Amino acid sequence: MLFVAFVGIFAIPALVPNVFGHGLGGDQAPPLTFGDMEVTVRTELTPSDITVGTIDDINMKVRFFDTITDETLDKVTYRIEVWQSGELLARNLFYDPDGILNVKINPKTGCAEAELWKCTVYGGSEHVSAPGALYVEGEGRPSITGPLFVKGGLYNIRVDIEGATSPKVMLATLLSYDTFVSIAQEQDFLIKTANAEEIPVVVKTYYDEVEDFKFNQNDNSISFNMPFDWSPDYVNLVQVVHEEIRVPKSFAPYAEGKQFKGFINGVEIDQRALLNDPYSYEDTNIVHFLVTKNELQKINEKLGPDNHNNKNMNLKLVPLDEVSKSLTEFYLVDTATNEQVPTTVNISWDGNYGAGEEIPFEITFFDENRDLIRDIRYAISFIDENNKELQRLTGDDSSMPGIVALEGIDLQKIFVPSQGQYRIDILVYGTGLDYNAKYAGIGSGIIEIGPSLPKSPTGTSTMIPSWIKNNAGWWADGSIDDSSFVQGIQYLIKEGIMNIPPTTPGVGSGSNEIPSWIKNNAGWWADGSIDDSSFVQGIQYLIKEGIMKIQS
Repeated sequence: MLFVAFVGIFAIPALVPNVFGHGLGGDQAPPLTFGDMEVTVRTELTPSDITVGTIDDINMKVRFFDTITDETLDKVTYRIEVWQSGELLARNLFYDPDGILNVKINPKTGCAEAELWKCTVYGGSEHVSAPGALYVEGEGRPSITGPLFVKGGLYNIRVDIEGATSPKVMLATLLSYDTFVSIAQEQDFLIKTANAEEIPVVVKTYYDEVEDFKFNQNDNSISFNMPFDWSPDYVNLVQVVHEEIRVPKSFAPYAEGKQFKGFINGVEIDQRALLNDPYSYEDTNIVHFLVTKNELQKINEKLGPDNHNNKNMNLKLVPLDEVSKSLTEFYLVDTATNEQVPTTVNISWDGNYGAGEEIPFEITFFDENRDLIRDIRYAISFIDENNKELQRLTGDDSSMPGIVALEGIDLQKIFVPSQGQYRIDILVYGTGLDYNAKYAGIGSGIIEIGPSLPKSPTGTSTMIPSWIKNNAGWWADGSIDDSSFVQGIQYLIKEGIMNIPPTTPGVGSGSNEIPSWIKNNAGWWADGSIDDSSFVQGIQYLIKEGIMKIQS
């Protein structure tokens, strides 16, 4: 353990969230004007991480409050609707005197109705001052029993405020809010290795059911498809797409210490959207796709308008080489009492990175039981040996401070100008949308950065200039012959423009004919249907089969 005292680097703000935000199992809508207030709705599920079929009693909390003062409005009449994939599952009025509504959700399968909402029943008594609105005295809760949360995916909880501050006063104009929560669903798959070994894989999806699961023996990649609406209006509503891939650590390509690259619809995603968790299970690695709205928008921008009508998301995970990690670890203390809080921070990085580079630092938060602290909100400051702050990261929204680490793991890239000793300060604001202070605190660790070292090859990843795709497209449509295509690829490999991972040449079957599927691949690569990695696999095949020979 390492702790370094410091003063004046972080100022601790009074945290009153006043904009919309997404948390684990909860969401907060953008505020609307109500009198002289800016009011909004927050919905939260308890437990926050729900997997289909594992929980019979779910609490849904809905709070109506002023974002400026953080005060809850009272005597509220709510109209609650629950939707999934455009289908209505529940709709009813509820009343709560203190403005914090708690509803018991009882998931129930077996609905035979074409319209699922017809299977839903409600528990509670009509409040005398709010006609039609259900209410329960004391510690009880009104209930909803029906086909809610019986399948995984994204649910839209739509909340209309029909009355507030007095149950007899109905609003002239409804205040309507859309919030979203994710319910997880686990799907089991088997992958078959080159030696016919079968490896169990679990995909835990928080968005929608996955299909077309594939394992590629050439690069040990896992891919699958999932329904997704890429229209810009819909993408703007999605806070995060969360998928987990669980693979036994005993399977060498996914062993502890491995790095990964991720692709969505053939576009490589930012490292920060792909997190590896070797901590939660002793024998299993969990790789998280945590794709934010910003990342989805970047993918849309890169693929162009043609992708807006796409109704599918393809996710691909590619394991890379194991790295030797350097690390520092320290605990946090309460900013007021200077006493230790139950939070330990581990910061690790690839030791091959060094001075003059942007280094990806992995930041992990543990509780007192060495479990990951989920949905944590924090800031980071990078300071040189002269106590000069070189970089500060506090999240994307100054009015709702904090970088959000949904799974308790995050990755941040920081430029390190020169060799030497540096300090990393971490401030944890709290957890969840309400900034629960149990794990809040501040602490720091010392790191030593040396020179940059040569990086190991990153699997089949390659930087191929876009103009090369023209050749592939011409070859695929017959504008140039096989010989011209092969000569072009040979030149690119020899000149180092195209990076082919180590491939052992073979003699093949004696045929020099290029298989038609490789020409198909070239055409698909040229029009963006498959990524660089898939195209490179075809070139590797040509070399292995002796169809293409690379002269030294």
